[in-house]
Amino acid sequence: MTSRRPWAHRIAVSTVSAAALVALAVPAEAATTTTSASPTATAAAEDVDYATWQTDCQAVMGQALPYLKTRIAAPRPGEKQAIVFDIDNTTLETDFGFSYPAPANKPVLDVAKYAQEHGVSLFFVTARPDIIASVTDYNLKHVGYQVSGLYVRNFIDLFKDVAAYKTAQRVAIESKGYTIIANIGNSATDLSGGHAEKTFKLPDYDGQLS
Repeated sequence: MTSRRPWAHRIAVSTVSAAALVALAVPAEAATTTTSASPTATAAAEDVDYATWQTDCQAVMGQALPYLKTRIAAPRPGEKQAIVFDIDNTTLETDFGFSYPAPANKPVLDVAKYAQEHGVSLFFVTARPDIIASVTDYNLKHVGYQVSGLYVRNFIDLFKDVAAYKTAQRVAIESKGYTIIANIGNSATDLSGGHAEKTFKLPDYDGQLS
């Protein structure tokens, strides 16, 4: 089984690539009432292997999918439905292994594909800086996500509280006429602040996953 590789290993990689820029530029992120991972998710990340992480992610998405099927099937008149996703260790696998494009987190991709096949728009709100927006957009599309919007932090945003920044982006999405039926992430900063009908928290193992 594949073990989580620490940041120190990433920084030691000598060849500077788009993958290295992604790994080094993405800061750690710190929920509202939320559906969260199974009890194994309370362990320290360095003690959790890839298979355990995938099991924990599947447990959360196993609760998200039935909700989404019901909610998507009953839209309000004129409603434009949307789901907001975090990226690192939510939609993409970025702390287990080292590659670019980063693989999709399959339990999340399966849910996203169901949603996008049923007319739901997918928005991605990340604390990644805008300097890597293009490689991030390519990565998401390459692994199968239909990107209706990608929100990254500009220079000014880098000095803002991450939770407040992400909440503001959801407000911006709502201002375009969308109803955010779900918000999916792996940290409190992804999910706090409201502006989503329901939140689903993936494991971060006490903040050890970005």
